[in-house]
Amino acid sequence: MSEVLESYAQGSWFTPADEGSPLADANTGETVARISKHGPDVAAMIEYAREVGGPAVRALTFHQRANILKEVAKHLMGYKDEFYALSYRTGANKRDTMVDVDGGFGTLFSFSSKGRRELPNSTVILDGPLEPLSKGGTFVAQHVYTSRPGVAVQINAFNFPVWGMLEKLAPAFLAGLPSIVKPAGQTSYLTVAVVKRMVESGLMPEGSIQLLVGSHRGLLDNLGPQDIVGFTGSAATGALLRNHPNVVSGGVQLNVEADSLNCSILGPDVKAEDPEFDLYVKQVVAEMTVKAGQKCTAIRRVIVPSSMAEAVTEALTDRLSKVVVGAADHPDARMGALVSLDQREEVRKAVKALRTSSELVFGDPDAVEVLGADAETGAFMSPILLRAEPGAKEPHDVEAFGPVSTVITYETVAEAVELAARGQGSLVGSLVTNDEDVAREVVLGVAPWHGRVLVLNRDDAKESTGHGSPLPVLVHGGPGRAGGGEEMGGVRGVKHHMQRTAVQGSPDMLTAITGQWTTGSRRSVGDVHPFRKDLSQLRIGDTIESAERAVTRADIDHFAEFTGDTFYAHTDEEAAAANPLFGGIVAHGYLVVSLAAGLFVDPAPGPVLANFGVDHLRFLTPVKEDAVIKVTLTAKQITPRTNAEYGEVRWDAVVTDQDGEAVATYDVLTLVAKGAE
Repeated sequence: MSEVLESYAQGSWFTPADEGSPLADANTGETVARISKHGPDVAAMIEYAREVGGPAVRALTFHQRANILKEVAKHLMGYKDEFYALSYRTGANKRDTMVDVDGGFGTLFSFSSKGRRELPNSTVILDGPLEPLSKGGTFVAQHVYTSRPGVAVQINAFNFPVWGMLEKLAPAFLAGLPSIVKPAGQTSYLTVAVVKRMVESGLMPEGSIQLLVGSHRGLLDNLGPQDIVGFTGSAATGALLRNHPNVVSGGVQLNVEADSLNCSILGPDVKAEDPEFDLYVKQVVAEMTVKAGQKCTAIRRVIVPSSMAEAVTEALTDRLSKVVVGAADHPDARMGALVSLDQREEVRKAVKALRTSSELVFGDPDAVEVLGADAETGAFMSPILLRAEPGAKEPHDVEAFGPVSTVITYETVAEAVELAARGQGSLVGSLVTNDEDVAREVVLGVAPWHGRVLVLNRDDAKESTGHGSPLPVLVHGGPGRAGGGEEMGGVRGVKHHMQRTAVQGSPDMLTAITGQWTTGSRRSVGDVHPFRKDLSQLRIGDTIESAERAVTRADIDHFAEFTGDTFYAHTDEEAAAANPLFGGIVAHGYLVVSLAAGLFVDPAPGPVLANFGVDHLRFLTPVKEDAVIKVTLTAKQITPRTNAEYGEVRWDAVVTDQDGEAVATYDVLTLVAKGAE
């Protein structure tokens, strides 16, 4: 007898006492594993995540968490063969498995990179600039993101047992939340295998990941206002979760990704001889056959101009006729099986409903030739192409979660937009066109109904990731029927799991709270130039106040001649005087910044290794000839790099004139050696 799948709870593996129910190989019907409805103590798992996992993760900086994600991804890459073999048993062929397994690992790498490049090496994220609240500058505010003392519960769908878990876990972990993963039963054996490798690596803090196999009953009963639930699955189950008392009135944050009748629109400009026509046909067929159409981003509605309907239908039929259905591990099979016989029956029911207003133009929902397996023992199904009658409702209401698409026609661009919106909200839509006016009209029309919109043409096709490929740097979610939530989205996905708070106080208090120097707070001017201090010596607020420097007409003339910037404000006295903004010859803004650098830079070799940029540069007041400037430079933010012998220092630079008026403000970015710990 096959083993009963274990849960991972409270730091150990839990084995159910009963024999459980069989999980069948999608290709052969053989039992892969058994799954029990009886799992570990859910309330205890949640408490363990809060009391053990949460503090351990929150004690790490964003950079430390990001490095752990990278190391976990590298560790899992060493077991790809193991995961691929199990993935084949879910009905996923090699192409499908790459999307799930490699895509999941890639998501970890992506979030790791985002965390190290875009987040500070601390535990607080500043959101936006400082908000002044008083005339005197003694009362200010700063929006910040902080980690919640809760748990991220992830209820996942069957179609992506690896990527579906990791794309939720990565942003939650970066945000400082421990995760409880609840995989869908049918493919949970693959998720279990991945989690076992993650746990045995010892890379993740204890309690930061737990795995619940079987029923999720009772999960939401024990959650509270600091907890987040991410759900991917049917709209019906999503509705049940939304109506749970702890979601309705208990403050549990719920993010739902549900049914999505995604569409792809062929622009009215595209003819059969255009490259966009072939791109469109290939894209539709790919979305029908990858994962046997079991993707929440697959194209369900093929929206085309009436004049092109016959050509599109014929081209799709021709290409679909070449699709070889077969066992997932067969090298010649292009499309694998559905995940289970029950799922195949659900798709057949949906096709029957669609056929009440649509003509079947390709495929047979009840029969298919299969390579390397038995068509009935395995959950195989033919690709199905339908063509809707004018005014048909079912294609906009019924989702066949399999290799099924329906051709729908339109007369005008406005009608195409209206048809897209009839899906009531989708994860993704696409438009294939080479007409920029069509692209603008369609995208602005459909954007309110879609979480993502792909515009495909001959220029971007070679590098496009395709209609159905979610990317970890982009939000993944959609309004309305699609659930109304967002997943991933790079740093946006991280912030989604955190609490944003407006903190009000004095500049000094905000500097102490945020760990970043706040305009108006104390500066520390010492005898040692801050550029002579390494990271172990440098402190927030360390400041240099430079000597003064007159900006002469000779300086301005030389800069104009040397750079070729002979704009009239710097070279034509009469024209410059006539402009009320200048009132005479003024210095180039970049001349002012260059002279300022000469005033604050310490030229000798030392801890400062390089200047790698300037942020937020603003020229506030024109600097006229013979004005006298000086610079105040303050250490604003210190970010050690965990994987290098240096860190980044952000300096607040203010250039003032002889009247004390600020003429330029900006941030100087430098790389500084760490020095002795």
